[in-house]
Amino acid sequence: MVTSNPFSAMFGRSPFEPLLTHIVKTSECADQLLPFFEATLVGDWEAAAAHRETVTRLEHEADELKTELRLNLPNTMFLPVSRSDLLDLISVQDKIANKVRDITGIMLGRRMQVPEELAQPMRDYMHTAVACVAQARHALEELRDLLDSGFGRNVSDVMQKLIRELDRLEHQADAQQVAIRRQLFGLEDRLPPVDVMFLYTIIDWVGQLSDRAERVGSRLQIMTAN
Repeated sequence: MVTSNPFSAMFGRSPFEPLLTHIVKTSECADQLLPFFEATLVGDWEAAAAHRETVTRLEHEADELKTELRLNLPNTMFLPVSRSDLLDLISVQDKIANKVRDITGIMLGRRMQVPEELAQPMRDYMHTAVACVAQARHALEELRDLLDSGFGRNVSDVMQKLIRELDRLEHQADAQQVAIRRQLFGLEDRLPPVDVMFLYTIIDWVGQLSDRAERVGSRLQIMTAN
């Protein structure tokens, strides 16, 4: 009997194909954070809600892809990587979309507006975090292309270069987080304590985006090491 399951077909071509399908959706979800944040800065809550709806849809679609991958990953396969590594990687990727959902949800729900002094630093910080997710996506795309072209011996070298750039971006995000937290500390006496508490939470959650993207890269590096 011939199967028409698209995920089975994906695994037949490459174990990384469904992972790439998922991280593309995750990256699209992260991309929405930037226009969402711009809308909050000017108090355009209608536009912010529209971006939030897109985030929710993309996060749900990523969840469905994760479930399909888990259900269609056979227990016994001749793969260049272990089944547990694939499952672990999809879980890390999925947490990125989940965190974007959390950030947009709390900011929209509380109609949070970042203080003017923090607007540009937060904008730069979010751009770096989203760039980390995009770099993780790029790494998977390059890995898929290299494996499809048969240049297996070059995979490890290429991945090391890609992961170095991802590490650089993640360290940049860490430095930006430290600077923003220091700035916010200096503003605490001018802001309502509850607002301060939630601002620290958002700062931390944005940092988790870059951290999780970096973990995707670390797992890819381990999986493709010779």
